[in-house]
Amino acid sequence: MRFSTFLYSVNQGMKNIGRNKMFSLASMATMAACIFLFGVFFSIVTNFEAMVKTAEEGVAVTVFFEKGLEQKKIEEIGTEIKKRAEVARYEFVSGEQAWEEFQKDYFKGNTEAAEGFEEDNPLANSSHYEIYLNDVSMQKTLVSHLKSLEGVREVHQSEIAANTLSDLNSLIGYVSAGIILILIAVAVFLISNTIRTGISVRREEIAIMKLIGATDNFIRAPFIVEGVMIGLIGSVIPLVLLYVIYSRMIAYVAEKFVFLSSMLNFLPAGHVFRVLVPVALLLGVGIGFVGSRLTTKKHLNV
Repeated sequence: MRFSTFLYSVNQGMKNIGRNKMFSLASMATMAACIFLFGVFFSIVTNFEAMVKTAEEGVAVTVFFEKGLEQKKIEEIGTEIKKRAEVARYEFVSGEQAWEEFQKDYFKGNTEAAEGFEEDNPLANSSHYEIYLNDVSMQKTLVSHLKSLEGVREVHQSEIAANTLSDLNSLIGYVSAGIILILIAVAVFLISNTIRTGISVRREEIAIMKLIGATDNFIRAPFIVEGVMIGLIGSVIPLVLLYVIYSRMIAYVAEKFVFLSSMLNFLPAGHVFRVLVPVALLLGVGIGFVGSRLTTKKHLNV
């Protein structure tokens, strides 16, 4: 496409928006509403996923060794654990460390009660590895492998927690896909109606252009520009609004509800909108392009 043709298409596309003000404004408003809802949902899901991820990081698989197992063999088991793709990190806890932690949690500064076990560590044979996973859904596979290792006496897992977090991740994925599809369908329908109205208004002009030899793409281009511009404008407005609302909301919660902010760690606005902005803009422009392209193909008969 020549530059002059491109400028003509852009100019005519903007004029089309002006000619159909009511339909164009309705399409922009609907697009803005769809992108706004998408942004709200995206922000909620992103924060929820981060909280679930934080919870996953606290779910550990514990590996206990057979009594009297040599340190060299324990290190070999550690090397085997390190090789596994499921493992994010792992820590070795000796019997002495386990006893120290036990005293802190259960004796709570009562040194006299703890002194009774000074010469006899009841957790001397409780050395173990604490293994943290990249994804809790992989816990079952890892546990099966660990139980097969020589020198492993017992493997403890958080099966209920792992299943709950895995189900939450799946639910988030399904709900996200469903809402996005609904929003896209609504936006495409309204943009298609706007483009169809523009075609009806300019039907005689289009017929004359075809008679004098205008190409199909030359006729379609202004309508596609119109759809893309509606999608772009309808995306930018809610993004600005969302950024202001989200930034003020997390600041307000941190200031007024300290107890809540300690339980719910909201992601910074920059972290959320770093992904949301390009995704929303591409979604808006893409919907505008697809809606206008399908409509022109169906109703122009060129």
